[in-house]
Amino acid sequence: MNRPSRLFDFIDIMSKNNSIDKAVNSKFKGKWMGYSTKEVKQKGDSLSCELISLGIKKGDKIGIISTTNRTEWVITDYAISQIGAINVPIYPNISLDDYKFIFNHAEVKLCFVSDKDLLKKVNAIKSKCKNLNKVYSFDKLNDCDWFGSLIEIKCPKEIIAKINLTKKKIKTNDLATIIYTSGTTGVPKGVMLSHNNIVSNVIASQKRLPLGYFQAKALSFLPLCHIYERMLLYLYFYSGTKIYFAESLETISENLNEINPEFMTAVPRLLEKLYDKIITKGENLRGIKKKLFFWAVNLGLKYEPYGKNGYLYEIQLFIARKLVFKKWKEALGGNLSTISSGSAALQPRLARIFTAAGITIAEGYGLTETSPVISVNDMRRNQLKIGSVGPLLDDVEVKIAQDGEILCKGPNVMMGYYKDKKKTNEVIKDGYFHTGDIGHIDKEGFLKITDRKKEMFKTSGGKYIAPQVIENSMKQSIFIDQIMVIGDGKKFPAGIIQPNFDALKNWAEKNGHALPKKNSDIIKSKEILNIISEEIDLINSKFGSWEMLKDYRLTEDIWSVDEGHLTPTMKLKRSSILEKYRELFESIYS
Repeated sequence: MNRPSRLFDFIDIMSKNNSIDKAVNSKFKGKWMGYSTKEVKQKGDSLSCELISLGIKKGDKIGIISTTNRTEWVITDYAISQIGAINVPIYPNISLDDYKFIFNHAEVKLCFVSDKDLLKKVNAIKSKCKNLNKVYSFDKLNDCDWFGSLIEIKCPKEIIAKINLTKKKIKTNDLATIIYTSGTTGVPKGVMLSHNNIVSNVIASQKRLPLGYFQAKALSFLPLCHIYERMLLYLYFYSGTKIYFAESLETISENLNEINPEFMTAVPRLLEKLYDKIITKGENLRGIKKKLFFWAVNLGLKYEPYGKNGYLYEIQLFIARKLVFKKWKEALGGNLSTISSGSAALQPRLARIFTAAGITIAEGYGLTETSPVISVNDMRRNQLKIGSVGPLLDDVEVKIAQDGEILCKGPNVMMGYYKDKKKTNEVIKDGYFHTGDIGHIDKEGFLKITDRKKEMFKTSGGKYIAPQVIENSMKQSIFIDQIMVIGDGKKFPAGIIQPNFDALKNWAEKNGHALPKKNSDIIKSKEILNIISEEIDLINSKFGSWEMLKDYRLTEDIWSVDEGHLTPTMKLKRSSILEKYRELFESIYS
């Protein structure tokens, strides 16, 4: 296979040499509709032709905003990249102020939206966006120009020749995309990634993809506006993996059982919810079935790869897989062998239990600024260690600064922040990108992350607290859905907690407690406060006395992206949470 060097090369090479039927698939009106690689290219050529007729030229910025991943996104991305325009993908659930900032900062000239809700958002700020000339919708709407009309027109030969000439002039180090990081504080930053930044990461990551060429299907549902899933999109083309776009987060289970994929990506939040659902089902079993279920779970929680637990454990695991874990795998489509987890820290127990069940959780690490992968686990060749984020990719260099910060160098490191040389120079020094994460590389070459540098704090007694470590441990309780550890400059650390209300209700029902209907009343219930306190006391015992949570407060709200608790990549927006629950914070430390 020819080696790609620009983003559009992935589809061009596959279309020419190994076109796949139904390479990209979306569900439309209840039926899966697939395009071959050649069809994606043909429709992309038509769209490129129309973009040129609209006056789009090399270097112009085009926005894409989609509620879900879909085939139209792939066609649009290809069409943009091959004429040298710049793709500016935008999260669908950010604020109108952030929309306005991004459109103006990036000087977006044209925008594609997926549906009427996003069209409404864009229309609300359109008059304040000085460069925005045109909006198209993927869905057919009465009050917006339709994307479909742009891809059905056959592109004239002379325009195709013009596109091909443009493609030859696009260099591997040219700017390909500007991705605005969601950020936990301040205005979004535009990360500039070149074709080579992403292509080099695809080629290096391919060696860790445990799928044969042209032999697998993958389910895609993490947002394509994030570089994590987008890089994997190109990787799927590069490896001949068929792509199926989930309809929504709510239909993942249904879609898994419809298409039976071998691979998918996930964030820890999804795996946490999936695990909690499975455990809740196990709690509802009776007699020998329940005992067998939790015997298998407890066995899985002790899992170590490569037979490190010994021969007797492997025999027990074989039995557990046949009797219990087989059903877990069947519920996820039957063929799912690997889930790549990224974006946030993963609790080791989740990696153990799912990998024990025959679904390898391959945790990786990276940032938007590194295109994104720096390291990733792989079950093959002894390259998986639970509790780590895997060995480094080829061509990626990492060194650990004196204060423990992870510094990264390589072809994957961004060109810089758009229109912000000052911030670029703050994070790229002597060719090394300063990640802001604290970690170390062990003697076997596995990278381990311990915390975010900016999120660590000192108590008034001068003791350092690493909140992520404590938060991940606390979330091992089925009753704790989200938690933010606080206490910067205070006498002791404490927690603001969003309980898992479903788990609490299930526990109350099984134990004969009548809970109030409203969340605001549940968090005041004596029984609930007792059970949360017991869980915290149990987990506290794993930490030093200065790290133990001495107090906590429960919130009635369900923490979400839309309400401002979480970033689009499901990280805590700490400053926002602190502001929302200022009264709770003050009640702890008053």
